[in-house]
Amino acid sequence: MTELERLRELLDASQVKLGVHIRRMNSSGSPVYRAAENLVPAVAILVVSLGATALLHFYLGAAVLAVGCWWWLTRYMPKVRDAVFDRTAALVLTSERDFDFWWASGALSLYAKSGEGQEVAATRRTDWRQWVRDLPADLTTLPTGAQDTGSV
Repeated sequence: MTELERLRELLDASQVKLGVHIRRMNSSGSPVYRAAENLVPAVAILVVSLGATALLHFYLGAAVLAVGCWWWLTRYMPKVRDAVFDRTAALVLTSERDFDFWWASGALSLYAKSGEGQEVAATRRTDWRQWVRDLPADLTTLPTGAQDTGSV
């Protein structure tokens, strides 16, 4: 069993968490970046706001812009973040070559917690293969819920 296969098993068992640098992966040039997903809602909000300002009133345009920005940041961007995480995880877990490339670029991190409560993490400076080999057998199942999509 290779290290990547063991990592997949640990991820499936929720004993290890994969962290993704969302800003890096949701930028042009990344294979998981979708321009329409990022630009269309922002442009639509801006166009509707400018239209409301030009056709009706400045305050209405400002209100449309404020509500649109609130919607974009609190309702839409979390969905984009989750989609980028899912696409990145699918990409990097397909082959060791892809995982090595994105690991070396600093876009990924790993986290686990042993049964004794000891927390272990791995970032770009850590050899992820050795980290996976060194994991104890008594890993704690990590809470499922929010994915670790923070910056590494």
